[in-house]
Amino acid sequence: MKKLFRSTTDSKITGLCGGVGEWLGIDPTVIRLLVAIAALFSFGSVLLIYFAASIFVPKSPFSDFRYTNHYHY
Repeated sequence: MKKLFRSTTDSKITGLCGGVGEWLGIDPTVIRLLVAIAALFSFGSVLLIYFAASIFVPKSPFSDFRYTNHYHY
């Protein structure tokens, strides 16, 4: 069973959307867009849930760190 962690490699604010995207196997940008749209229509309650989840979901362990070469040498 795969565990949910906040991402250390794909992090914009807290890494939660990146971690959820890795956990579900989809692009984290889709998760970020869904969270942004839901935040607009929920009068901010999604943001409270987002920051609460960011506190309770642990960061990924250092052993799970995957080096990605963005420069394509």
